[in-house]
Amino acid sequence: MPPETELITILLADDDEEDRMLAIEALEEARLANEVKVVEDGEELMDYLHRRGQYTDPESSPRPGLILLDLNMPKKDGRQALKEIKEVPGLRSIPVVVLTTSKAEEDILRTYDLGVNSFITKPVSFDRLTDIMKALALYWCSIVRLPN
Repeated sequence: MPPETELITILLADDDEEDRMLAIEALEEARLANEVKVVEDGEELMDYLHRRGQYTDPESSPRPGLILLDLNMPKKDGRQALKEIKEVPGLRSIPVVVLTTSKAEEDILRTYDLGVNSFITKPVSFDRLTDIMKALALYWCSIVRLPN
């Protein structure tokens, strides 16, 4: 019997339109029923999390249960956004998974120092991305117990 799936909102923060599209397609391919919300840069991510601007309505901008975060974004990069998320008591409990093209050891060390929950380098193939999304879905939505 498969584990029970928790329907959390996943917030994808990535400035690259093609990467966003591929991630969403991979999540759909993984048969993930969770709602996916998208922001395009670090400032928009923080607006979403703090319910500012276009994100004031909790019905259309629900609190995410998981953030998939690209590091290299305009306006405010993922490193700075991660630092800010983990400094705010009301946000720090939201799991953050870095999903980035970076393979730099410095990025891996720095993001873990800032409190990231996982660091994943984006794969080249769509099939591998789908495999990763299936594993993420299983782990974060079925295995792990997240705070409400």
